[in-house]
Amino acid sequence: MHFTDRQGRTVVLDEITDENWRAVADVAPADDQRRFVAALGARYLLLSMRGGLWNSLAVRAGEVVVGHVMWAYDEEGGAHWIGGMIIDAAEQGRGVGRAAISALIARLTALPSCREIRLSYHPRNTPAAHLYTTLGFAPTGDAEDEELVAALPLR
Repeated sequence: MHFTDRQGRTVVLDEITDENWRAVADVAPADDQRRFVAALGARYLLLSMRGGLWNSLAVRAGEVVVGHVMWAYDEEGGAHWIGGMIIDAAEQGRGVGRAAISALIARLTALPSCREIRLSYHPRNTPAAHLYTTLGFAPTGDAEDEELVAALPLR
């Protein structure tokens, strides 16, 4: 599948490598998003490296790393989870986040074990709520810490 932002750039998810990890670590959201996500992509990279659960991916638009997203599989609950998405402040509002989440949904649904995709977001993060709702995620009524859980049923 092919995913593009509003500028027509191809948006892809790359594995974290020796060549791109620094660019991912330096990704910083807009100031008004820092109450909802980490201040830098570095925090999410460390969670992936040290936590043993999350898998980090670089978000690239064209040839430039512009964000980070991670995913995990919850064996107990049987769901794949999306977390830790940051789009660099300079790239926000260009459709990169939508393309990145769409690309991750396509990647996860290709896995034989994927039956449902879940994510969580802060209830005051209205841009995230709008994005996820328009992509088909619906609130489950569950919460993770202070965040609402939404699910995208697949099969």
